[in-house]
Amino acid sequence: MLALTHPACLTHDTGPEHPERPARLRVVLEALEQAYPQLQWDQAPAASREQLLRVHAPALVEQVLEPFPAGHRQVDADTVVSPGSARAALHAAGAGIAAVDAVLGGQAQTAFCAVRPPGHHASADSAGGFCLFNNVAVAAAHARAAHGLERVAIVDFDVHHGNGTAAIFQREPAVAYLSTHQSGLFPHTGNPHERGAGNLHNVLLPPGSGGFRFRNTWADTLLPALDAFAPQLLLVSAGFDAHLSDPMADLMLETEDFAWLTAELRAIARRHAGGRLVSMLEGGYNLDALAECSVAHVGQLLD
Repeated sequence: MLALTHPACLTHDTGPEHPERPARLRVVLEALEQAYPQLQWDQAPAASREQLLRVHAPALVEQVLEPFPAGHRQVDADTVVSPGSARAALHAAGAGIAAVDAVLGGQAQTAFCAVRPPGHHASADSAGGFCLFNNVAVAAAHARAAHGLERVAIVDFDVHHGNGTAAIFQREPAVAYLSTHQSGLFPHTGNPHERGAGNLHNVLLPPGSGGFRFRNTWADTLLPALDAFAPQLLLVSAGFDAHLSDPMADLMLETEDFAWLTAELRAIARRHAGGRLVSMLEGGYNLDALAECSVAHVGQLLD
């Protein structure tokens, strides 16, 4: 297994009261290094403009990369950038690209990208929801363009729907998107009738849903759809804000539920993709729960 990060991801300063703060990544890195000292860590490269432009409009790339000298700038009501944000976003997107190259090149079977800012709310032409570039979408597009894959799947278990990812690939049947997310929650998208080209699979979980409903939803509905798609590469938007301790939502998952789903995803990756799976950190805002869930998730990805 390969783990990727970059120091620049800690320089994305969102301000002292913002939930998507550098401490999130610090606790993940510390917990993983303590739990798995054998992990191979690589430094994530920066994504190129060409790689970003596969999924993002030129105007958005220029907006995110536009330099400014100091302070903070609001991208939207929830998304803040600082002078270090552009470099952080480039390396967060670059991590997914490098991870895809590593697993498809045989250097590793699985990879985990411990990066921020997260990505799954960024659409082709707009940043938002704490996200600047859509890291997992950039990785999926790279797998298609650079490696010629015909079937790439993205699994998203963040508590919020990955509206940006779904919008980017809604007319691309070669990329399947499968998501559980809490109903009535930002960004208020991801209803089951949103099917795209038949490649989008969304299931809403009511507030208060726990592990029993979560596991049954995946086992009965989404995992069979993923199995039928037979992906050549499995990408994961790994958000841990559906944990019962997370302040941003009202689902009641426990650490073992994330470990269970990760093990199920690995089994499908082994059946169809030679075991190739790349996971990218998304949400998770209770620091203790985020660290614990990241350890459990990566534990299932270890060879």
